Amino acid sequence: MKNKPSQQVKTAAPDRLVMSAFEVTLQQLNDLLTDESGFYNWPTQHFHEVYPRIYVGNAFVAMNVMRLKRQGITHILNAAEGNSFMHVNTNAEFYAGTGINYHGIQASDTDHFDLSVYFEEAADFIEKALAYKHGKGKVYVHCREGYSRSPTLVIAYLMLRQNMDVHTALATVRHKREIGPNDGFLRQLCGLNQRLTAEGRFWNK
Repeated sequence: MKNKPSQQVKTAAPDRLVMSAFEVTLQQLNDLLTDESGFYNWPTQHFHEVYPRIYVGNAFVAMNVMRLKRQGITHILNAAEGNSFMHVNTNAEFYAGTGINYHGIQASDTDHFDLSVYFEEAADFIEKALAYKHGKGKVYVHCREGYSRSPTLVIAYLMLRQNMDVHTALATVRHKREIGPNDGFLRQLCGLNQRLTAEGRFWNK
């Protein structure tokens, strides 16, 4: 990363030393998202398995029930519920009779939209999905393109439930899929990282 946090001097308080390792800037996260030339890349496939049994993808697959069932998807998290061109107009009724459990979040892909208020809600749904049928559930997390809203929620899940710091969580998803959360969402993930660090969630890492 281009902007690695500077090391604290030895006279700094121990808790300050711990915090310094997890101070995150927007530029650092964007550096993880771009290639060597500094460019963002568009996803090369409709969906990717970004973490065991967690898939991130677009609306095309979300609306193809047969494809979802062939993939073994048991749960759907729509991070873009709504009927505008920026949203995906599905709901629980859309999947009625398919055996697929649905949860929708009406998020917009804009810098000023506060997606962080849904982090815990989304993490709870993903956690329950993975525990489904004695740990055999598969969850498809999507928005319109599977590029900003849905990967942000999965990154938040990895931080909240898998105790990953934001660098590790973002890199885990980016390693599997080309993503580009907007700057507002990245700032919200930085805020989550700061809160979890203050709570001591990462101290033993």
